[in-house]
Amino acid sequence: MADGFRFLPAHLAERLDGLALALRRPLPGGQQGLHRSRHHGSSVEFADYRAYAPGDPINRIDWAVYARSDRYLLRRTEDETRLRAHLLLDVSESMAYARSGAPGKLATACSLAAAIAYVLVRQGDAVELHPFAAAPQPGPPAAGAPTGLPPLLLALEKLTATGSGDVAVALHAFAEQPRPRGLVVVLSDLLRPATEVASACAHLDQAGHQVALVQILDRDELNPPFSGVIEVAEMETGRRAVVEVDGMREQYAAAVRAHLDDLARGAAAVNGSHHLVECGAEIEKAVRQIVERL
Repeated sequence: MADGFRFLPAHLAERLDGLALALRRPLPGGQQGLHRSRHHGSSVEFADYRAYAPGDPINRIDWAVYARSDRYLLRRTEDETRLRAHLLLDVSESMAYARSGAPGKLATACSLAAAIAYVLVRQGDAVELHPFAAAPQPGPPAAGAPTGLPPLLLALEKLTATGSGDVAVALHAFAEQPRPRGLVVVLSDLLRPATEVASACAHLDQAGHQVALVQILDRDELNPPFSGVIEVAEMETGRRAVVEVDGMREQYAAAVRAHLDDLARGAAAVNGSHHLVECGAEIEKAVRQIVERL
């Protein structure tokens, strides 16, 4: 299935076979993924029960169980036990950065998105792709079966990084939209104040989602290779500044470490996770590390 796809070549798909994703905590209201799914092959097959909650349709109460146990329990179908994953992929212009000879940030994010989607769809879960800059953009139809994966992979190949963006604003907007609760994987360089990103993570958590921040940065951003006095330009705004690199190298490194630590704390505060992936990293290894920490 993966032949011919830029971000999911066959050799990568083969190495991802056997990898499974299981959430550390149950999601409120259902959708739990492979670790709850039985792969019966039909979305209307009985899977298990859950307690009745106000607003649930009473025609789904199992009255035979009520007669035996005096408990109001609803029958859940197999489809309701599936995880719904939302891949929010940053396509703002800062993601266009690409060091000579290495995959750029957008290409790395697309490879990670393709691999994560493959793992989820293969284990019977559903995946939605949501590109975003300043706000979530329309994506391809949700992929809930292997036949739905090629449109998502082709959509990744058409993405370009352009325009200004704000990851925190986009995440708040997504949290406000009525969507199935699920796993929200944010693939971005996260170049916004950590307090703003943490606030957006809390909003997603309040909406019932589990959050995984996947931060993609280039080696040049983590450890600038420049020296002397140089002029730098901000990719999304065009603002320029003249800096003396050697005199600020230690201060810059400390600021980067603090930013990463603050993002990790913000995600952990809502039982989420933060993952740093450097451009050019081995995708299979990165995905395995992400999956193991969800």
